[in-house]
Amino acid sequence: MSYFRFPRYVSVAEKRARAEKKIRQLKKKNPNLAPVILEGRSLAKTWWGKSWNENLERYADYSNRIGRGRSYVRHMAVLDLGIRPGSVKALVQGSANKPYSVEIGIQALKKSNWEKIAAACADQLDSLQDLLDGKFPRDLSHLFMQKGHGLFPTPKEIQFSCSCPDWAYMCKHVAAVLYGIGARLDEDPSLFFVLRKANLEDLIAKTVDDAAVKYIRQAEKSTPPMVAEEDLGAVFGIDMDTMPDFEKAASGASPEPTAKKVRPAKKAKPAKRRIAKKPAAVDDKALILDLIKREKNGIGAPGLHAKSGIDIVKIRNILFQAYYKGSIRKISRGIYAAKQEPVVPGDHGKVVLSVIKAASEGIRPPQVAETTGLSPAAVRPVIARLMKTGKIRRISRGLYGPPAKRRGKNAANATAAVLEIIESHPGGITVPALKVQSGFEEKKLRNIVFRLFSSGKVRRIGRGVYSTVR
Repeated sequence: MSYFRFPRYVSVAEKRARAEKKIRQLKKKNPNLAPVILEGRSLAKTWWGKSWNENLERYADYSNRIGRGRSYVRHMAVLDLGIRPGSVKALVQGSANKPYSVEIGIQALKKSNWEKIAAACADQLDSLQDLLDGKFPRDLSHLFMQKGHGLFPTPKEIQFSCSCPDWAYMCKHVAAVLYGIGARLDEDPSLFFVLRKANLEDLIAKTVDDAAVKYIRQAEKSTPPMVAEEDLGAVFGIDMDTMPDFEKAASGASPEPTAKKVRPAKKAKPAKRRIAKKPAAVDDKALILDLIKREKNGIGAPGLHAKSGIDIVKIRNILFQAYYKGSIRKISRGIYAAKQEPVVPGDHGKVVLSVIKAASEGIRPPQVAETTGLSPAAVRPVIARLMKTGKIRRISRGLYGPPAKRRGKNAANATAAVLEIIESHPGGITVPALKVQSGFEEKKLRNIVFRLFSSGKVRRIGRGVYSTVR
């Protein structure tokens, strides 16, 4: 291979398309494939993902190498990434057709570090969810990020390997996987503790136990004294040792009179609050379609936004769905109108003819279909019949217009008419197009063109294409 030959440039769109294709192929064999897909340009969004990337970038061993993987992870090159206790396995799409296998080993968190962190977290964490959401005091944040004594690993605690032929200490495939770990922590921060082999429940259990002891002590101070059983009977006049004789009650004997029990007064139930019913929300889609029906000349998304106050993005979605379903029609680019009433089959010819005659500069079959409300399959045979009967003419390929006005029989008038048509086409015009627009027979038309060419009034710019002499 020559030293002057450079590899072919591959665009970002091509890289992403290649990665998406490879993901679809791999998912057929492995439905549990977990590719790293970023939303937006940022590599991480949560505290755990950002802190993971920041920890890697602050070490001199990685700062000059890890940046090579940013573009790879952005282009969806990390096809699969799985986090297990103490290890990460991934597949990365490189220049070869077969993806490279990357394995990263991370040592477990030191016991001394874990005990120190667990002790510092006492009375400072409210719940497990707050920890995973990154909602904790700044002091804990500095403790977690402390070099060599925090939660995050140092370069000495990380080992990696890749199946690519790159001889570098850290190839771009390994760097992409390291950034991919940060993106995965955005989705599930608890995977960080799985990777470092740290029992997250121990950390939270100590915090919960400390909080429970605290609450019990507060409850002991604030709880009113309990009333003894005999004192309770004396207060209400009840013999607490007396039990009812259920056998006498079953035999029908009248029970001995007992002291009347005093029932505590029932607590008054709070009055029910009457909640005013909310007015029924107006359907945005129905409102947009109603506004379109009122506008006979059509209306666009900005006009609908000004009249309805609905978000313009939502309006565009409603317009797209309604147009796709055939509820509305498109008059021009961005302008929509209500769908026309269906045309009676016998009137197809009259309707199509009227639309084509109204278009002096010509109109195409799809535009005829949108204007008439007919399907393109129904419009094309009607246009073919109108062409055979001479009621319309073909201006150019796929463009139809009203029939051309017949020129006079005088040779001078015919020559002037043909010259006028050629002058109206600065880019040139072919003889078949001249025949359609002039209405002359081909033999007569060719004689006129020959005379104009011989007299120097027109010139031939291509085979069968003529233009005026400038």
